[in-house]
Amino acid sequence: MAWDEWEQLKTTAADRHSARMQLNQLPMAGGGKDRLRSDKAAWSAAGEGVGSLQDSLGKALAKLEQGQAGLDEGSVCLTAAAQKRVYESWERRVTDIGELCRGLAVVLNKTGHDQLRTDEAIKAEITALRAGSESSSASGEPGKGR
Repeated sequence: MAWDEWEQLKTTAADRHSARMQLNQLPMAGGGKDRLRSDKAAWSAAGEGVGSLQDSLGKALAKLEQGQAGLDEGSVCLTAAAQKRVYESWERRVTDIGELCRGLAVVLNKTGHDQLRTDEAIKAEITALRAGSESSSASGEPGKGR
């Protein structure tokens, strides 16, 4: 392949990659009114939902355990032995999923709390900056409070 052909292939490939989608192509719908929002209530609701899954799993596990009543531990019946292994497998899975739900519920609730705290801190800083800016313009000292 000649050097010129190689250069042409590289140029064509570069042109193809530069035509990727850009998120800043169009103006935002609604003139900036539609902003990304998140609040503690949404995160808390998600945490509660995941937490309720854990409760449901616990109830399901209890019913599964009740269904195993009467199976003899030392039974020579192959079906009973297989049933016990299946039960033990599901017990492990349900327990693992319950622990995952518990951890996720905690994380979701903490995220909502932390985000709220961050929003409040940002608002307080903006208020302080405004107050500093207003006091500096009133005193005639440029740059104070910035």
